[in-house]
Amino acid sequence: MNTLPSHLPLAPRAALPVLAASLVLLAGCSGKEQTAGAPPAGGMPALPVTVLEMQPTRAETSVEAVAQTEGAREVEVRARVGGILMKRVYEEGAAVKAGQPLFLIDRAPLEVAVAQAKAQLAESKARVEQTQREAARLKGLLAQQAISQREYDTASSDNAATLAAVQAAQANLRQAELNLSYATVTAPVSGITGRAAVSEGTLVASGSGTLLTTVVQVNPIWVRFSVAESELSAAMPDGHFKPQAIRGVELILPDGSTYPARGKLNFSASQIDPKLGTLQLRGEFPNAEGRLLPGQFVRARLITGVRDGVFKVPQGAVVQTDKGTIVMLASADNKVEPRPVKTGQWSGTDWVILGGLKAGDKVIVDNLMKARPGAPIAPHAPGEGPGAAPGKPAEGAGAAKPAAPTAPAPAAAKG
Repeated sequence: MNTLPSHLPLAPRAALPVLAASLVLLAGCSGKEQTAGAPPAGGMPALPVTVLEMQPTRAETSVEAVAQTEGAREVEVRARVGGILMKRVYEEGAAVKAGQPLFLIDRAPLEVAVAQAKAQLAESKARVEQTQREAARLKGLLAQQAISQREYDTASSDNAATLAAVQAAQANLRQAELNLSYATVTAPVSGITGRAAVSEGTLVASGSGTLLTTVVQVNPIWVRFSVAESELSAAMPDGHFKPQAIRGVELILPDGSTYPARGKLNFSASQIDPKLGTLQLRGEFPNAEGRLLPGQFVRARLITGVRDGVFKVPQGAVVQTDKGTIVMLASADNKVEPRPVKTGQWSGTDWVILGGLKAGDKVIVDNLMKARPGAPIAPHAPGEGPGAAPGKPAEGAGAAKPAAPTAPAPAAAKG
């Protein structure tokens, strides 16, 4: 029989039986809690993870490159006649239609030139009538042998010269009328106008062709980009680039969104740039709402073909390691299983997996920082699991549920 040391005071001696009874009671309560579902001592609780069951699908193959937008037509509007710029009749930066007036140049000098050309034409016609009468008169005298053949030939030549002078006067009148029409400067194409390069009252010259403004056609809009020869060949199904085999062009905007309308390839350079090893390409996109403006930096995605039997995995589920690219799978016994995979290109927010997965594999898409190879997990489908919906039990929640918190010591002793 164990005896208490004689040097202990009386009060502690009396408290020891009570303390021993409390420890026994706490041990019993702890045993009940462990039996209720907590992991055994030293065990690891199952980690709740979301998994996607893989099924083969088809994905478009593509190649991306930095691109810049440009107007389908970028026209410089210049003065075609000289004179004082009287008025600007358009709003800078506004959309205009082809043929819409933009500037007015002083018409008075041009109207005078038209009047002079008309007078010159009338004079030439009068001279034609005179030479025709003279030639007709001399022709009769020649028949009577009253004049020489030389005199008649001279009269006929004079008549032909006056006829040519009439044609020249008609051309001068046409040129004067054209110059007068150029006094109203119109938009050569439909598009968006730029700022006015000159102000009212400025003397514009026709010889140098004074720049007045610019008009850029933005519907359709073009996107210019270059792709490395190696990337382009790798993205083609047969390894050879053929412009007619391109299925379309997509546009990734600066905010990361995809332009709603798919474009087409409307230009492919005939040779590779020898300095950069790239091929210049250009896409065409509808832009009726004017969402795209010339000069924007975007990303062009060239759709080169379709690949069947691939898998799509969210980008966040693909892990880059020093030994290659892997994904984490949920094994049949609900443990983390790393799997090396061969990745292709991005498809939206997913990686295209070309090898390493098979139908039915369950890829873990969250809690990857905590998922260690061989660790126990509680897999559930997307939208399920702990915290997915109030009152909705998660799949595998029994394995992933943590042990119940231990009650405070006084309460446990009381129970």
